[in-house]
Amino acid sequence: QVQLVESGGGLVQAGDSLRLSCQVSGLRFPFLTYAMGWFRQAQGKERQFVAAISSSGDNTKYADSVKGRFTISRDNAKNTVYLQLNSLEYEDTAIYYCAQSISHSLQNLGASYFESWGQGTQVTVSS
Repeated sequence: QVQLVESGGGLVQAGDSLRLSCQVSGLRFPFLTYAMGWFRQAQGKERQFVAAISSSGDNTKYADSVKGRFTISRDNAKNTVYLQLNSLEYEDTAIYYCAQSISHSLQNLGASYFESWGQGTQVTVSS
């Protein structure tokens, strides 16, 4: 059974930083087989793509709203993917979800291409 466990969320002030982690276990194939992503869902809004990283870590993609402020990375030896959140803004307030792609590449980034999801971690930014 695949498990994705996020951690690192919290309550911060605008301009602060956070680092989210996602520990993955129970995959059918090695962790380095899969691209990984982060999504977020603000209250009353649809889930939206935030960032993704290819299986090797060589390629990354970001939503325009977080480009230059957020950084996704992974440690394949630890089966862990990270999301560094810098210069946080009130609008970044949301539940952040880690997700495992069905592919190794970043060709498809829609939520339907991610087959396993974590339970989410709350990030709250006060203005």
